[in-house]
Amino acid sequence: MSLADPPVDTLPRLHARRLREIYRSAGWPARDAVEVDLLAAGLLERIGAPDGRETLRVTDAGIAVLARSLQRNRAAFGEHEALVERVVLEMQRAGRIAWRTLALRARVDDAWVLARPDVYSVRHTTVEAYLSPVVHEVKVKRADLLADLRLAGKRAAYLQMAGACHYVLAEGIAEADEIPPECGVIVARRLPGGGFGALESLRPAPQRSFGLPFSAWMALARATPAEPLLDEAQAALGAPPIRADDPEAPL
Repeated sequence: MSLADPPVDTLPRLHARRLREIYRSAGWPARDAVEVDLLAAGLLERIGAPDGRETLRVTDAGIAVLARSLQRNRAAFGEHEALVERVVLEMQRAGRIAWRTLALRARVDDAWVLARPDVYSVRHTTVEAYLSPVVHEVKVKRADLLADLRLAGKRAAYLQMAGACHYVLAEGIAEADEIPPECGVIVARRLPGGGFGALESLRPAPQRSFGLPFSAWMALARATPAEPLLDEAQAALGAPPIRADDPEAPL
């Protein structure tokens, strides 16, 4: 891909990573095609030393591209976290206990892997058979989604730790038929002023009978779930909200 035609605003992921690496390093050249593209676009420049050695330096134009990329990444991260919180809220309203980025080990292809689903939830119940563990993987950028879909082992790990797995997609980044059939698809509708509104199921996830292994129980015991919901009905009436974990709350 040629980057030589200005103005350069966005970079392919490989080029952006190389530019960041050179900015953080001593600037030793690799002399490959990616470096040629960045030099031709004016994002890098060659610096000659008295002893004949040559290093690379990120130009002011390159710094500007990195800054714009950083701003977009921060915005996307903020959107991602907002949608994660939206999913957590919906799980709590459905009577479930939810965890964010819970680290769970799963056995995939005779090897143990560590997976961190965006939202992991179980029913609020004392009956183990009714727990119904569910994974929700949140995506707000199409590029991140496409990269994730190439990781079949990641989905396999999710299905080893839950009875159902859903992709929660920001509106407009993908169609339901692009998501593998072993996963459900939920779309988050964007609000005109920013943020996300309703979560709409486009395709239900296949439901499987699933019992939590001992390692998952230990991970849940060590982790902290999302804060319990306040009593929304009382808050709406103007009364002081009562937390579910308040020891002085009336029975």
